[in-house]
Amino acid sequence: MWVKHIVSAILFVTLLQFGPAFATTVSGTVSGTVSGTVTGVWSTEGGKSHVEISNCEEEGKLCGRIIWLKEPLNDQGKPKHDANNPDISFQARPIVGLPLLANFVPGDEAGVWGDGTIYTPEDGETYSCTMSLLDADTLKVRGYVGLPLFGKSQIWTRVN
Repeated sequence: MWVKHIVSAILFVTLLQFGPAFATTVSGTVSGTVSGTVTGVWSTEGGKSHVEISNCEEEGKLCGRIIWLKEPLNDQGKPKHDANNPDISFQARPIVGLPLLANFVPGDEAGVWGDGTIYTPEDGETYSCTMSLLDADTLKVRGYVGLPLFGKSQIWTRVN
């Protein structure tokens, strides 16, 4: 717990020192993004899966689900399931069809979507997430805890 307080203090002092320039960096805004749509099918980094991004049930938001896996079967030859989900009732869900992205809203900058989450079936965790369209066929997806500064990015490629 004390580590979280130290990190918060460092960020606060850094914000005081560098002001708006640092705040813009931390917010996850990406220079060089383009306007366009992220709806459609995307290949995740390494081509391990395809994710279809579409409108959520809630108007104005985007969601995504896994629609294809490069390796859809487990070691026993059966379809992979959400085995690492901390909610036991969800562990029987198949990975194909699994909701992966939720509740993204357009950001202030064209080509940027934020305030969303990404679920990772590899560890059963859900992270805050931003998406930035780098060009018509390239999407930067950044999952993080707390601030985008403390996260990991992947580059996804549009599937035609």
